[in-house]
Amino acid sequence: MAGPLRPPRSVRGRSAAAAALAMALVLGVGGTWLYSVLSANLLDNAHGRTELAAREVAARADAGPLPALLPAPRDGVDVVLVLGARGEVIATTRPSAEPLAREFAGLRPEGGGDTASALARYAGQRGDLVVVRSAPPGRGGERYVYALTVLNDVDDATHAVGLGLLAAAPPLVALAAAIAWAVTGLALRPVTTIRTELAAVTASALDRRVPEPAGGDEVALLARTVNATLDRLEQAVGRQRQFVADASHELRNPVAAVRSQLEVALTAPGGPGREAVRAALDDTVRLQGVAADLLLLARLDARAPAAPGEPVDLALLAAEEAARRPGARVRVVAEADAPVPLRGRAGQLERLAANLVDNAVRHAASRVTVRAYARDGSAVLEVADDGPGIPAGERERVFERFVRLDAARDRERGGSGLGLAIAREIAHAHGGTLTASAAPGGGALLVARLPAGPAEARGA
Repeated sequence: MAGPLRPPRSVRGRSAAAAALAMALVLGVGGTWLYSVLSANLLDNAHGRTELAAREVAARADAGPLPALLPAPRDGVDVVLVLGARGEVIATTRPSAEPLAREFAGLRPEGGGDTASALARYAGQRGDLVVVRSAPPGRGGERYVYALTVLNDVDDATHAVGLGLLAAAPPLVALAAAIAWAVTGLALRPVTTIRTELAAVTASALDRRVPEPAGGDEVALLARTVNATLDRLEQAVGRQRQFVADASHELRNPVAAVRSQLEVALTAPGGPGREAVRAALDDTVRLQGVAADLLLLARLDARAPAAPGEPVDLALLAAEEAARRPGARVRVVAEADAPVPLRGRAGQLERLAANLVDNAVRHAASRVTVRAYARDGSAVLEVADDGPGIPAGERERVFERFVRLDAARDRERGGSGLGLAIAREIAHAHGGTLTASAAPGGGALLVARLPAGPAEARGA
């Protein structure tokens, strides 16, 4: 036994089915309307001719006596019969119709009307029967003029129209489905190409792009969106690969140093020396710091949903960062006239401030200034130094991971190159920004802008 009818799965099949259904509905509604209007018009025309023939004979009856055999009526009217008040036949166009006088006599105008109509049978065929009252002056009694038109022509015409509509419906439905199938296939041909190209995109072939059709239709917009997505994917994978390579390089150096120092300490006469152990410990601490930075960056990249932030005072963070460095190489000064409240992850915001101050201390000549204030609905943290500054062309690049503008600088003294990258990711995670510019008196100025008030941290 056949299963239930299922809709087609492909877009072309659904489009063809929808077009066929729409055409069937149009033909059904339109054909029914056309059949009804045509039938009504033909019946009205036949009725008008029949009534006109009856009134013409009634006018002759009013004007004088009628011959027993009337001339044949015009316009396709088949029979005209004149009956008296008691149903007797006075005149007719066809003597063979006189036996129908009893049947016709049952139809009379009602009340004050002078005409009536009905459908009747004549010679086994359907016909339109009209009766008109006639009262010749000075003759006494009433006469009734009956006219009948056989509706063969009307029935034949409506039957032919009905058969024509029924016969034309299947080809028209099939034609609509075929046109929809072909047009949808042409429209979806670029989609097939896009799907084929996307299937060929792999981790080793991220540079492939789908063809973009000309024009601005939905398929062209889809192709452009797919290519834009592939661009972002290639960039993300490229950054990830570079990140892994840089991380491996950063981790390899301290690991190699620790191993070398431990090997030397083990082979030294008298056992491991205190300086060798201290150097190994310093490298281990640095290695631990790099690993912690990498882990934090990975968590920030994941953008995991965070719990609601807690109240944080940015001015207090600035003051704490300045107080935490009493013996720094340069002087660190905090400036904040009033509390600067916001909501966020306190640990991450402390890390942001610490990284900015560490970077400034590393490059300053004699002074680092940390300012916190609220402006235009934002909590602002500024860290300025009086060092050599950042070249204009490098002010975005300093926020990339493992970037050191001074390639010759000692890695241990200069840091891992992750501090500013982490600071910017924390700012972004809190819905803010971190930018670099030139300080008014020379040097570098790093500005973090975060949503003030009830804003919440947006990243893990």
